[in-house]
Amino acid sequence: MTEFTERLLTSPRKDANDRFRLIWLIIIPLIAILFQVYVPRFLSFLSYLELPLLITVHYALASRGPIAAVFYGMSIGLVQDSLSHQPIGMFGIVKTLVGYFAASVSMRFDVENPLVTFILSFFFYFFHQFFYWVLQRALLGDTLLFDFQQTLLFGLLNAAVALPLFRILDKLKVAG
Repeated sequence: MTEFTERLLTSPRKDANDRFRLIWLIIIPLIAILFQVYVPRFLSFLSYLELPLLITVHYALASRGPIAAVFYGMSIGLVQDSLSHQPIGMFGIVKTLVGYFAASVSMRFDVENPLVTFILSFFFYFFHQFFYWVLQRALLGDTLLFDFQQTLLFGLLNAAVALPLFRILDKLKVAG
């Protein structure tokens, strides 16, 4: 048998450490979305934290598969839309794009490096906020101001939260 026919006839082994379990793919984003929707009502100083975005970025960077990351980001965004008071589809569109670009970037860079992870988390927070603002203006006709300084500050805070969060999620992935 040749190597090609052997690969066709035998199923490839799936390493448990390389894949998220289904429970982590559903429960962790749901916790992040519920945190995003309900915690700022009680603790307003945590309203800057965009956990669903960070979960999307983590999955996209870890999976390195743009198609899977697109569907993951879309799902998280649509669930977030349905639980928030925003028009349905806004977070879905933005998180779909973030998932795609994060997974595409992860194929080019060493995303295991904490500095690269910090920079990418910051960049994708800024991209998320900016593109959400563009969609609000273009699709909904809202005339919101884009606060550049606040977005930069919140991007740095989210990137700082992303480093320990990604490490915890990686440990949960390995344990799961």
